[in-house]
Amino acid sequence: MKCISIDLDGTLLNSQHEISEENVKTLKELREQGHSIILNTGRAYADVIKLKAVQNMEVPIFCINGSVLYSKTRELLYEATISVSTYKKIFSILNEIGVGILVYTNYGGFPSTLPPLHNKSKEELATLFQEYNYDEILNKDNLKIYKLIALVQYEQLEKVEEVKRALADQFDISMASSFPNNVEITSNEAHKGKAILRYQQMMNLNFEEIFAFGDGGNDLAQFEVATTSVAMGNAPLDIQQKADLITKTNDEDGFAYAVRHLLKLTKIRDVISMT
Repeated sequence: MKCISIDLDGTLLNSQHEISEENVKTLKELREQGHSIILNTGRAYADVIKLKAVQNMEVPIFCINGSVLYSKTRELLYEATISVSTYKKIFSILNEIGVGILVYTNYGGFPSTLPPLHNKSKEELATLFQEYNYDEILNKDNLKIYKLIALVQYEQLEKVEEVKRALADQFDISMASSFPNNVEITSNEAHKGKAILRYQQMMNLNFEEIFAFGDGGNDLAQFEVATTSVAMGNAPLDIQQKADLITKTNDEDGFAYAVRHLLKLTKIRDVISMT
């Protein structure tokens, strides 16, 4: 059995945050061939199942960089969390640096998850982070904290490295970036690559090969365990350099192109000339 682990934003999703018809057809063919398909994303579960194409798929979903694993029947399989005491220390450091902070929990994302913020203006984001009362998060019963995101404006990218330096070697955490202007902070057990291996063991599966598709810094974790890693044509150069193959962009059906033409996992459709 082959495993095909696919990131969502910037990879399977196009710029309109949709799964194209060609990518849907390719996924269907892979499933029909008996391959194990995994959606492996930094998104929270609620942001994944909003996608209509995903609602029609019976595939496992790994959310929040491998923090939360769901089976293909949507059964919760695994959770990796950040302790409240560690969260408080990290939050204090991020707050002092002056970055926007998103907190992913079992109650949802506060003050938001990332996808709804993509089209917000600089002023709207500043207001959102300044006005939100983060103390309310800690008042919730049986709170589970999965991830913090430090978010900066693109003209402040130096703060990304400042965050990484400030947190390095202090906590049992993993840090990665899904976009150049953020740092995603999770438990050290939350890792897109570890999630694939964990799922394989939990479900007593034997993956002969692992194909990982991605475009961001948090996809390097799944590249590490992949037999073959595929970077999107829209991925930053440093991500492409760490991949085995580079495909077309997410707006050019790069996933489907790689499956058919680069990896030859499905048949290449004949193009019928009308002339």
